[in-house]
Amino acid sequence: MDRTLYVVLLLIALCSVSECVQRQYHFINVLKNWTEAQRYCRENYTDLATVDNMNDMNELKKSVNVGGVWIGLQKTWQWSSGEPALYLNWANGQPVGGQSCAVMRNGQWHEERCSESLTFICSSSNNMSTGLVFVNQMMNWREAQSYCRQNHIDLVSVRNQNESQQIQKFINYSHISNDVWIGLFRDSWQWSDQSNSSFRDWRSGEPNNDGGNENCAVIEWAAQRQWNDISCSGPCLFVCHEDKLFLIKENRTWSEALRYCRQNHVDLVSVHSVEMQREVMNVVKGASTAEVWLGLHNYCIMNMWIWLSGEIVCYQNWAPGNGTTPENCSLEKRKGAVQSGGDQRWISLPECHKLNFICTNDE
Repeated sequence: MDRTLYVVLLLIALCSVSECVQRQYHFINVLKNWTEAQRYCRENYTDLATVDNMNDMNELKKSVNVGGVWIGLQKTWQWSSGEPALYLNWANGQPVGGQSCAVMRNGQWHEERCSESLTFICSSSNNMSTGLVFVNQMMNWREAQSYCRQNHIDLVSVRNQNESQQIQKFINYSHISNDVWIGLFRDSWQWSDQSNSSFRDWRSGEPNNDGGNENCAVIEWAAQRQWNDISCSGPCLFVCHEDKLFLIKENRTWSEALRYCRQNHVDLVSVHSVEMQREVMNVVKGASTAEVWLGLHNYCIMNMWIWLSGEIVCYQNWAPGNGTTPENCSLEKRKGAVQSGGDQRWISLPECHKLNFICTNDE
């Protein structure tokens, strides 16, 4: 048999779809509330545990043999305007996880029951100097939101330190001595690492927000290790995750990227499955180049694409016109990259292009 044909047949025979878990889970046998657990995971690993699918969940279960264990799912804080709360200015010990709306007190934020009646601050186009209006009427949070939207723009958002300082100056100038509503409230469930994973494994009847303050998720041992919502004040044991993929936001050729990954991690990433592609899609969102190098190269002798891990490309995610037609190897060597925007498909590029790249710590 022709040697080249033999190698092709051998590679095809070895072709398999990988179900690798691209996170390593770490069970932490220390009691903390949810916010403290989040801080611990971010300082020592990547974040509180995120779960993308049942494969992840089964892997996580291997490390958990007790009940009431925090994972990274929490009802998130966002602004009334619809913006995510990226800048946070909570007072010491806040939020405690018991309430769902926020007030400003002495320049910092505190949780409060949304049903409380308080004065509030609206953002407004009528006040050209500050863009703020103090409403000296007692309303609950929803009433205050409605009032601001009907008469001004919305309840005020505090998106950075500069805005926080300006609002505090406005409060001091207006001689406001009481707590005031701002536009921050707790809304839908979100992962701590901002993953867009929609996977959920709630036990029957959950989440039920019993008592009105169950804003964080735990794994329950007695319920076949499914999830339950409880108060974030804990304390509970918890699980951190450590990502195996790293976006390197430096512009390098494919060979330079390969050298960097092998010196600092394990290798450029290989993508063998839909699950792995989903992980890559989450990572490349932060890229500064339109394409990002993968560990994919064209083997000119046989005109086929191979992963650096040594596997043939079985799972396919090529953009139209890429990866399926013969490459002209006499002109330039071609390598594989993933688009950082759009539908994030793979494309063939000359290896001399300088792009961001993804390294992996997976052996």
